[in-house]
Amino acid sequence: MPQQLKTDKILFGAVLVMLSFGVLILYSASSWMAKVDQRYGSSWHFVIRQLGWAAVSIGAMMLLKSTPYRKFQNRAVAFTTLGVTFLLLVAVYFIDTEHHRWLRIGPGGFQPSELAKPVLVIFLAFFVAWRGRAINNTRYTLMPAAISLGLLISGVAMADLGTPVILGAAVLTVFFVAGMKWKYCLVVAGVGLIGVAVFIWEPYRLRRVVSFVDPQFKYIPLVDPHHLIRDRMNQTLRTRDTNYQLEQSEIALGAGGATGVGLMNGRQKLLYLPFAHTDFIYAVVGEETGMVGAVGVLLGFLAIAWRGLRTAYRMGDDFGRYLALGATMVVVVQALMNISVVLGMVPTKGVTLPMMSYGGSSLLSTLALLGMLMNVSEHAG
Repeated sequence: MPQQLKTDKILFGAVLVMLSFGVLILYSASSWMAKVDQRYGSSWHFVIRQLGWAAVSIGAMMLLKSTPYRKFQNRAVAFTTLGVTFLLLVAVYFIDTEHHRWLRIGPGGFQPSELAKPVLVIFLAFFVAWRGRAINNTRYTLMPAAISLGLLISGVAMADLGTPVILGAAVLTVFFVAGMKWKYCLVVAGVGLIGVAVFIWEPYRLRRVVSFVDPQFKYIPLVDPHHLIRDRMNQTLRTRDTNYQLEQSEIALGAGGATGVGLMNGRQKLLYLPFAHTDFIYAVVGEETGMVGAVGVLLGFLAIAWRGLRTAYRMGDDFGRYLALGATMVVVVQALMNISVVLGMVPTKGVTLPMMSYGGSSLLSTLALLGMLMNVSEHAG
């Protein structure tokens, strides 16, 4: 008689609570802008679109939750999805010549960089479980992994530097847990830092980083006497005030205090804080619900981290362990990165807050990862 599987109620409940609160705070963050902007015409514009994506995303989550996770432990699934995603990343680079992010389908579209998240987690779990006994073999394990995963992450980095950092953290963590030696971990981290430095050399990214570490531009000239960094930064046509978002975010968080100014009563979302309903929605949480709400959101992601790491620890087979670990790392690291940006701890990046920021592709990839995590958790005992 087959074993009856039980849903991880804590994980499932945490996801439902986060989704519900996400819709509520999204309406608060976007309603005024959507109402006054003639392009949208209704205060419900963003919420209605997000609810449509939520229906599709929840369906995908439940499908992946109910599909035996071992069906993904297949060479054809792992390599085919990886190859298709890479081709989509190449295609979007040439199709979306301005941002290199969107593949438009009618009135909507999606971002292949979001598809890369669950695809990378599946491939990573398959590959590491397959080569687990020879994880430190340079020729047959590390080099093939570096080529395949490096190509995918580099493709994502063409448009967005935050997501590659998230994916890189998941890759390094899974390989380390699988037994990769410290010296190889350091090599991977070093190569990753070099890659980040290369992509940061883009003028607008360079300006963001310099404005964060040296806002008064006092120290950069000391290490750059030939003005290479300054000249490179000045090549960008984008806004020169790269700290504006952070300043407005800090004002919002400061205004919230301990308990907030009340839902719908925030002021910074009234066109003072750019992207209040996407990348900086956590600032709206802090302003309207205060430290109580901000800490509550953080605890929600920590609950997901706890159940995900618990699942990985208890799993009896390698593929399930690495699938759970990879999915947990992607979701939680993305959340912590977004929160760190809003709090001014790291330079500004285009990373959404999972289950809260507006964005259909992001919501779909997040719930797909959480669906796989729930699936594995049912087998963890």
